[in-house]
Amino acid sequence: MPTYEYKCAQGHTFERFQRMTEAPIDRCPTCGSPAERLLSAGAGLLFKGSGFYITDYRSESYKKAAAAEAPKPEGGKSDSDSSKPATGGTSAASE
Repeated sequence: MPTYEYKCAQGHTFERFQRMTEAPIDRCPTCGSPAERLLSAGAGLLFKGSGFYITDYRSESYKKAAAAEAPKPEGGKSDSDSSKPATGGTSAASE
């Protein structure tokens, strides 16, 4: 059963736990003036725990460590690769 929020013409707010099939409350229990049901967003859901994807809700320190350990893209060469001479597999020292 949902909890409904109400507000009366005098500004009083109150909540009632009612069945969906029940009629809305039309009078404020505090002052007796007309009341109307308010639209509310309801409860927000946040799924946290071991039953969901392991990558959900990771800490910033974990994300930084994972980014540092990630393999580099194959298309890009690092500075150490460009300093090596491009010979046919033999070096000058072996001649």
